[in-house]
Amino acid sequence: MTQSRPPVVGPGMRKLLVVVLGLFAILVVDSAYLATIALLEWWQGTSLQGVGYQAAFLVHLTLGFAIIVPAIVYALMHMRRAIGRPNRLAVRLGLALFATVLALLVSGLLLTRGLPWFEVQHPATRSTVYTLHVAAPLVACWLFVLHRLAGHRIRWAAGIWIGAVSLALGLVGAWFAEPPAISSVPGDFLPSLARTSTGNVIAAEELMRDDFCADCHGDVHAQWQVSAHRLASFNNPAYLFSVRNTRRVTLQRDGDVRAARFCAGCHDPVPLFSGAFDDPDFDDENHPTAHAGITCVACHAIESLASPRGNSDYVIGAPAHYPFAFSDNAFLSWVNGLLIKGKPALHKRTFLKPLHRTTEFCGTCHKVHLPMDLNKYRWLRGQNHYDSFLLSGVSGHGVQSFYYPDQAVSRCSECHMPLVESSDFGAVPDSSGKLSVHQHNFPAANTALPHLLGLPDAVNEAHREMLEGALRVDIFAVRQGTDIDEPVTAPLRPDVPTLTAGETYIFDVVVRTLKVGHVFTQGTSDSNQVWLDVAVRSDGEVIGLSGEVDPAAGEVDPWAHFVNAYVIDRQGNRIDRRNAEDIFTKLYDHQIPPGAADVVHYRLRLPDRSTAIEVSASLRYRKFDTTYVRAFQGDGFAGNDLPIVTLATDSIVFPVGVTETANDPPNVPVWERWNDYGIGLLRKPDRGELRQAEAAFRSVALLGRAEGHLNLARVFIREGRLPEAASALNEAATLGAYPWSVAWFTALVDIQNGELDPAIDTLRALVETRFAEARRRGFDFSRDYRLLNTLAQALFERAKLAASDATVTKWLRSSAEQFNAALRLDPENVTAHHGLALIHARLGEHQLAAHHRRLHEVYRPDDNAHDRAVAIARRQDAAANHASKAVVIYQLQRQQALAENVAP
Repeated sequence: MTQSRPPVVGPGMRKLLVVVLGLFAILVVDSAYLATIALLEWWQGTSLQGVGYQAAFLVHLTLGFAIIVPAIVYALMHMRRAIGRPNRLAVRLGLALFATVLALLVSGLLLTRGLPWFEVQHPATRSTVYTLHVAAPLVACWLFVLHRLAGHRIRWAAGIWIGAVSLALGLVGAWFAEPPAISSVPGDFLPSLARTSTGNVIAAEELMRDDFCADCHGDVHAQWQVSAHRLASFNNPAYLFSVRNTRRVTLQRDGDVRAARFCAGCHDPVPLFSGAFDDPDFDDENHPTAHAGITCVACHAIESLASPRGNSDYVIGAPAHYPFAFSDNAFLSWVNGLLIKGKPALHKRTFLKPLHRTTEFCGTCHKVHLPMDLNKYRWLRGQNHYDSFLLSGVSGHGVQSFYYPDQAVSRCSECHMPLVESSDFGAVPDSSGKLSVHQHNFPAANTALPHLLGLPDAVNEAHREMLEGALRVDIFAVRQGTDIDEPVTAPLRPDVPTLTAGETYIFDVVVRTLKVGHVFTQGTSDSNQVWLDVAVRSDGEVIGLSGEVDPAAGEVDPWAHFVNAYVIDRQGNRIDRRNAEDIFTKLYDHQIPPGAADVVHYRLRLPDRSTAIEVSASLRYRKFDTTYVRAFQGDGFAGNDLPIVTLATDSIVFPVGVTETANDPPNVPVWERWNDYGIGLLRKPDRGELRQAEAAFRSVALLGRAEGHLNLARVFIREGRLPEAASALNEAATLGAYPWSVAWFTALVDIQNGELDPAIDTLRALVETRFAEARRRGFDFSRDYRLLNTLAQALFERAKLAASDATVTKWLRSSAEQFNAALRLDPENVTAHHGLALIHARLGEHQLAAHHRRLHEVYRPDDNAHDRAVAIARRQDAAANHASKAVVIYQLQRQQALAENVAP
């Protein structure tokens, strides 16, 4: 008698099967909702993963873990009973179903980030696993149906019910799913332009979650820990001194410290938005928020930018959080991390918005104006990295540049947040396929903080790498005599002239910006210390010096050439302690734009001996000058020992009399050296060295370079020699000069000649970037507001020639359109406001005219007051007065010159 086989699904197994199918049914319903949201995100191109979605995903994870053991146990028990059964089709389908379920479970585990055993990180691998995880349940359902069709009858009603509930839930989810609106309710944090999305304060704890961020972003957090952003607030000894001073002055003057919020919007976001900053007795050493700096959330919770005005003109909100974000329970905190890693879309939407990738995001704090609430005078422009980058050739937006890159640099982060290899949760493959993050120590130029705070040497190494080679120094020319009108011998090297003992010579040193996308130095240009250190030696003896450093106090020779801005207050005193509330105007500005140059002249009388001389010139950089260091260190000052970085250096040995010398030629084309020399001469204030610039550019032209003719046109336009400018531009175009540059200067010539129609056509072509080569390089000149203003002014002048009122109105409207485009890029543009005031007055739109007249009055410079302060400053500081002249010759033997009563 044949023994009967036990059923493939016994009574106990049936109960387990009910549990497995029940869990699977709920997972199907839950997955339908998740899939619907994913489909809508793909369709709408926006993230819809809110709190409800996170709850559903938590259910998905919980059920996914819960089903693993019962599913595998049931499958193995079922397989043991069914493997030898004669219905081989059902067996094979069952085995395939089991393999598919295993694939589903394993892929789910692989996708779960935050497990203690393993974590799949590479996006390509995760994408493959995700595809498998999505496909596996569909295949499993198909195989399950086939498996059951080959065996016992299927109960279709249960499946239909599950499908209906899944469809209904998916439709409901689609109906209610929409991205959260971003509020822009203004808050009261003036004169900082920052505001919160609700208009209320934000709890400090919301903004100080750095350790929470470090759990997933360890590399980024470690980089940020030693950054100038992390150390931007009261934890920065230099800033601490300055902001204390500003708070003290405003408290005495106004009775509160509200005006100091001007600083806080960028430097102290946590005290500002939590309300602690407004307390006159705020403990800037021990308060929990005092040392927060610019936290992770302070940057990444910014929701929108209100304008490109800078001064922290942004909207920030308390970020949306996943469940259990603030739990002190270790398990619940782990669950929170599991949710973030498993479904990071909400996290990304909250903390990494498109605006974070823009130059404007950086510009919201790296562009500054001084409001009347702070200085009790009027609106004044402060530091401005943003505009100088925007208007440069480096960005591809500036139409007036001397040099252009092969490809535009579109974002600040390309230089200041380079990609570095990382295993962080947020790492993505770089061009080589290595997982990388953007560097968050923001390499730039603040070499003071790492030194003052004892940070690791590697921190300053990153800044040194950024600084070294950012500029070039070239001892380019020499002339015998005492002034710049003497004939020049250039270029120096490979040939070097023999000098005559006992004679006086002027050496010309060219300083050129190379790896800089904004004006150098910008930032704290009043306290940055950049100077040319020039030394002349003969037979081992120093016979000339400029820019030497006093070894005791670390002070630099005040008669050196400084690449800085000499900023003064209303009484002509130098702003020497970052006292922003007193800033008034500049005595001089020796900063150099990107892709431009300066020429510095040095005079020297040779000894009466025929011994070769060596002339060396080095551009040195130190973050803070000694006056400021002495101020913020107070009684602890023992000398300025901040690091000095040599940005660039050059040296030449000159034969004197019958001596012979050998010099290696610079690795720079001769035409480019001549061109840089001419650019530096052209940029001198007033009409200081235009004749010398013309001669330099003629040398470039003789070498067959289009740049020579193009830059000759710049000289001729400055001097009003319009026919010669037109001729030079034609020659430049023939030789292949930048066509957009030729177009720009041609339009300027046409405007001055009264040829408005061709000028307007040319300027419109520039605004639309109708140049194939420019477009190939990624350029877009429509963002150059100087160009837009010029076009607007030409259109305004064209309106004066119109024959009918209707035509006049058309031209005026066109002009207003361009002025308004300029204001969208630079809302404080004085030229645009003046032009719009005139246009609206002519159109009879008196309210608008009054509006722009008022803003023009706000933003226009106060020239009369400027002249008075400058005159006082000239009398008070002889060295600065000397450096501020249009033509400056620095004396390398100043003490000897003083003894001989020779002008320095």
